[in-house]
Amino acid sequence: MTTNTTATALIDNAVDATSGITEAEAARSRLDFAKAAPKVFRALVGFDAAARSALDPALVELIQIRASHLNRCAYCLHMHTNDARKAGESEDRLHMVAVWREARHFFTPREQAALALTEAVTLIADAGVPETLYAEAAAHFTEEELGHVLALILAINTWNRVALATGKVAGTDERRR
Repeated sequence: MTTNTTATALIDNAVDATSGITEAEAARSRLDFAKAAPKVFRALVGFDAAARSALDPALVELIQIRASHLNRCAYCLHMHTNDARKAGESEDRLHMVAVWREARHFFTPREQAALALTEAVTLIADAGVPETLYAEAAAHFTEEELGHVLALILAINTWNRVALATGKVAGTDERRR
């Protein structure tokens, strides 16, 4: 048995103590969002593609990773850390995204501004988006780039909610490349 097969078997056999069903069984019983609402799904894919189109791919992944941490979306976190690795992101930086404020030297001021904005927008109900934080982001991005950063933050928050609501299991990336 390969490592991936072993990992998949462990995931499939992980039993929820309260329901007695495995994670994989529970996920299979949930709605397939792409099939159930194909127009909505395609619109979200298009929105996501448009949002990232004016941004550096490394920054895109950092934003998506941080929002996925905050939303506790293991499915998206697994997907985007893998995407970041494929794009050449270092393990050191990937490990530091969750604690970027304590490890600022790993990130540029521009990345720090994007990560701070990601946190504020993702957790918007807590304190809104403070004016000083918004001004800091605006100082590092053109108006067009800032619009794309905001759109990307909105897109990943939507993807996180879709994945969580439909029971997506980390390690089962279903995207077609």
